Amino acid sequence: MTINKIPAQDRESFTEHLQRSKRILALCGAGLSASSGLPTFRGAGGLWRNYDATSLATPEAFEEQPDLVWQFYSYRRHMALNVNPNPAHYALAELARKRPEFVTLTQNVDGLSPRANHPAAQLHLLHGSLFDVRCTSFYCKYVEKDNFTDPIVPALAIPKASIEPLPSTTDNTGLEASKSLSDAISGNNAAGQKDADISDARIPMADIPTEDLPQCPKCKKGLLRPGVVWFGEPLPVNTMNAVDEFVEDEESPIDLMLVIGTSAKVFPAAAYAKRARSRGARIAVINMDKKDGKKAVAKGDWLFHGDAAVILPDILFPVIGDISAHNSGSNPA
Repeated sequence: MTINKIPAQDRESFTEHLQRSKRILALCGAGLSASSGLPTFRGAGGLWRNYDATSLATPEAFEEQPDLVWQFYSYRRHMALNVNPNPAHYALAELARKRPEFVTLTQNVDGLSPRANHPAAQLHLLHGSLFDVRCTSFYCKYVEKDNFTDPIVPALAIPKASIEPLPSTTDNTGLEASKSLSDAISGNNAAGQKDADISDARIPMADIPTEDLPQCPKCKKGLLRPGVVWFGEPLPVNTMNAVDEFVEDEESPIDLMLVIGTSAKVFPAAAYAKRARSRGARIAVINMDKKDGKKAVAKGDWLFHGDAAVILPDILFPVIGDISAHNSGSNPA
């Protein structure tokens, strides 16, 4: 993707401010991971098997249909593990190493920032992670971080797409065509098959008995659930406190805030730019959606319109240098 040409005056003023900035806050949304190719299931058309995806992200949905909710999240885990962090993730990770007082607050649950080796102490997950799990039993406090097993249990394996029988273009005996038909019926050669797209309601998906869903290894009684913040649940207190302390530090105000791939219209994310700006921070907005970007900027801010995976390595280059060597992301073992 080509980058929109940044006006020389904007580039120069941003570079000057970046180079003298020590305390930096980044607020990240879905646009950070757009180039990695993940579906967001948000906004218009945010359906999964004809379900409004937000209706599956509630404690009530998990209580009523834990197998359906786990299938939804297992699909999302699988999709996230089959893409890699993009240059924007690596640029922020490198900025964290170069600027010890740089903090990232991400609304994403896709695990791509940790997989880009973003220093954990400088990365706060506002909505949790697809790859954390915790026990649902009231008395059990079991939590597991960074569980990248796919599938997390065998029953949640993504089924393979049906094999279509193919006519032979070279064999006139009918043997190859017969074998192709036999393979399609029996499911042979599964290793070469693609995963079925179970987000499509037309693809059959079996019910899963509760006992085959992820179980707590500690209490042996509770179901495990995805470690994400569902609608109706409070945001993580430790995360909120840590970011609030960073923003409100009386002795060391924020120099620069990066608002990346988010309209920052939802509380509490919406408040951070306003609070940082009120304490003297300059704001740089990086957004594919020009309309969303303009809503987030005020006089004196920078607006960089385009793909974060292209823009961030470019505008942060004076501090982070060339990160191309980091962009060989791989799936976790």
